Amino acid sequence: MGPEKEKIKKIVEDLLAGMGIFGSVSIYETADNIQFQIKTQEAGLLIGEKGENLIALNHLLKRIAEAQVGKTAVPFSVDVNDYQRQKAEEIKDLARLSAQRVRYFKKEIELRPMSSYERRIVHAILTEYPDIMTQSVGEEPNRKVVIKPFEVKEV
Repeated sequence: MGPEKEKIKKIVEDLLAGMGIFGSVSIYETADNIQFQIKTQEAGLLIGEKGENLIALNHLLKRIAEAQVGKTAVPFSVDVNDYQRQKAEEIKDLARLSAQRVRYFKKEIELRPMSSYERRIVHAILTEYPDIMTQSVGEEPNRKVVIKPFEVKEV
């Protein structure tokens, strides 16, 4: 994604400048994602209530990048002051704690409604638990994860 990521970084910087927001943009790469990390004093405006503005910002930047750079080879996302990373850690902790409770009480637990991104985190982290299964239930925007003890069916 060599020159693409520099072009996308410039798009992020230009959008911030256009909004009158001062901040720096760093690039972090993983095996399957590139993240543009914005550090700013005005994080509240970019993140919004429950991260809604950040979700919109990601959507907007992906559309602008597609128009200016074309389809990117590697998916990318934008985070502000590590908000998404911290949120992901909280969700992982909640999933692990809930799995331990399911294991102990042998009863299913229904988590609060979550975005598809948050539900994917729960499903992914709980693949580490062979005696636990997860299932998404309900309709958007109230879709949630149910964590259940894994039941072995006798044949």
